Amino acid sequence: MDNREILLSMVNDYSQLEDVAAIVLGGSSTAKIADNHSDYDIYIYGEQEPPVDERRRIAQKYADYMEIDNHNFETGDVYILRETSKPVDIMYRTLSSIEANIKWVWEECNASLGYTTCFVDNVNKSEILFDRTGWFKALQQRTCTPYPEKLALNIIKKNFAYLKDAMFSFYDQLFSAVKRQDYVSINHRTAAFLASYFDVIFALNRVMHPGEKQLVRFALSHCNLLPEDFARDVDILAMSDAQKRLDKAADMVEKLRKII
Repeated sequence: MDNREILLSMVNDYSQLEDVAAIVLGGSSTAKIADNHSDYDIYIYGEQEPPVDERRRIAQKYADYMEIDNHNFETGDVYILRETSKPVDIMYRTLSSIEANIKWVWEECNASLGYTTCFVDNVNKSEILFDRTGWFKALQQRTCTPYPEKLALNIIKKNFAYLKDAMFSFYDQLFSAVKRQDYVSINHRTAAFLASYFDVIFALNRVMHPGEKQLVRFALSHCNLLPEDFARDVDILAMSDAQKRLDKAADMVEKLRKII
């Protein structure tokens, strides 16, 4: 069997578990950015997580190398398909938790520092593989409304201010890390700066945040409103020495300020 045939066979097995309400395929497979290194991101929704023993039994049907019931991020099972060596990452979510996120972000327009609309985007772009009662389709339709103007403004206001203008901003923290020559902190604060920077970029363009991968490429293809030298500046900030990162962060804030 090829990867798709195996995927559908797996879905049939998981759908037999009484705790499973919906199974969807997400991640790079549905975002059109999959490559040879991409795995299958499978999300299984239910009132509660299916029993671990039943999940292990299904995994053993398809894989020899596996890690069942890890809690590194969301509760999940990961394994490598025996026939094709395709990595599989299965995540278990409760119905109430994802409904709460869609309501809090998309409908009530609350912003986070970075990655605000990631879960909304994940639901919106997922491919439905099994939907026992139509619950997931109804949830997905709630994300198909026009980008809420209030949400865009809240994301921009919260994230842009914390780039450099607010007290103890990411720039201030990066400045302190550079002065201390604390390179672990420099990398950590650079990542936090970029998370909020991209949240502003996507909100400005009324585009949902696609996650962590290939953000420059995604922004170039989906966003009409971008700061001057956008791609080059992100590369410089991410890869330069400490002082140059600090200077570039300040420069990027001012370029972003111009288009806000």
